[in-house]
Amino acid sequence: MSVKIRLARGGAKKKPFYRIVAANIESPRNGRFLETLGTYNPMVEPAAITLKDERIKYWLGVGAQPTTTVKSILKKEGLASNPAA
Repeated sequence: MSVKIRLARGGAKKKPFYRIVAANIESPRNGRFLETLGTYNPMVEPAAITLKDERIKYWLGVGAQPTTTVKSILKKEGLASNPAA
């Protein structure tokens, strides 16, 4: 089973709110996921980001690949990105 750390969209029309989740690569964007790892709200200034640091490090350690957007969020927050990337 391959796992990606990606965004799952929520919120109303034109008011996005995202959960950062660990999900199987075959699951749809807003479909089933394994675990919620944080949130990202781009509608406030500056963007509000909450992360579960230990769980993100765990998932990166077992081989989960973050998407480009999540990778930039993790870099901005100072979390070590996946060493293989």
